Amino acid sequence: MIVVVAGAAGSGKTTLGRELARALRLPLLDLDTITNPLLDGLGAVTDPDGAEPLHWNDAKLRPTMRPARYAALRAVLADQRDSGVGAVLVAPFTAELRGGAEWDALVEAAGVVPKVVWLHADAATLAARRAERGAERDTHIVDPSTDTPPAIEHLSIEAALSTSQQLAAVQRALGLGRTIEASAPIFDQVFAAGLFDLDGTLIDSTPAVNRSWAQLAREYGLEGDLLAAGHGQPAAQVLAGIFPPEQVAEALARIIEIEADEVADVIALPGAAEALAALGDDAKAIVTSGTRLIAGNRIAAAGLVRPEVVVTFDDVTRGKPDPEPFLLGRTRLGMESLPCVVFEDAPAGLAAARAAGCWTVGIAGTHEAHELDADVVIDGLFQLRLEPVAEGGFRLVPASLG
Repeated sequence: MIVVVAGAAGSGKTTLGRELARALRLPLLDLDTITNPLLDGLGAVTDPDGAEPLHWNDAKLRPTMRPARYAALRAVLADQRDSGVGAVLVAPFTAELRGGAEWDALVEAAGVVPKVVWLHADAATLAARRAERGAERDTHIVDPSTDTPPAIEHLSIEAALSTSQQLAAVQRALGLGRTIEASAPIFDQVFAAGLFDLDGTLIDSTPAVNRSWAQLAREYGLEGDLLAAGHGQPAAQVLAGIFPPEQVAEALARIIEIEADEVADVIALPGAAEALAALGDDAKAIVTSGTRLIAGNRIAAAGLVRPEVVVTFDDVTRGKPDPEPFLLGRTRLGMESLPCVVFEDAPAGLAAARAAGCWTVGIAGTHEAHELDADVVIDGLFQLRLEPVAEGGFRLVPASLG
């Protein structure tokens, strides 16, 4: 497997590349690591026009330096190919991502078409990150347009996400995941119904959610991550811990308005559609901390078929981690006394599910696996099959098993 992690300087591609190489157990080939020590050791380069010496990354030298640097990267990659080993490559790959001769040369060196991960961020974020690290080479950067995606097939990842969220998204896209403990007691159970959280479980709305809350923070002159400790909880509960009581209702109305409109890149997560399709409408429900409007917009934007039973914050008086949402879901399905399983990505949701008497499947990504107190932890619904049983109900089976 050859994975390319690309993006502008300051996008976090090196950090993600290292974590991805560690997770996939592949060598890391970073353009900067391979070429910068040599170039820095050579020192300043004579200006062809006779003026002051130039840094090797100066625009005047780029027509010579760039092809040489990428030739070195491709040569190391070809060695990996000839050794039968994959790699994770980290570089801006500005020209390669346009397709054409540079891309063809990279594919030839790899021996296969690489999987491309593109980290994107707005210009202000990139500038702030580069200023913070203060690398001399950054003063000579020529950025590609931040709103122009690669011309080749790629996975787009927001630089603003945490590294663990980025890593989970890449692993899901590659169809990879953690080893599941097939002997866990949950795999011996037969369930009457499945209750699914929405955000982070069935759909990826994290970039949209982050943008929405960042906009709310800007409008109210607040700094920091407003959702840092509140993911999986209703917005009203999160806001009550941030705003004075007299402002909570106003802020809640505003965040609902923003989030309802912010659905441009909301997508279904791998395995979500299949998991929902495996159960009849009498055996499945979506239980979310979002409002009815937000949930409906996101389900539609992700292209999922909406179940008959959808429990939202508008339907309850107490949200997660209180068990009321899941208890209501069981009641609406007529499953109050029958065994049910909950699929959740947040500690608050898992706590609510356990309190409601349900078995739990934790989905890592929004939170680290060690933060999820569940009967089994997976990287996504693509790692499970929901198999009907002859006597009625269904059981969970790790997807890699028969």
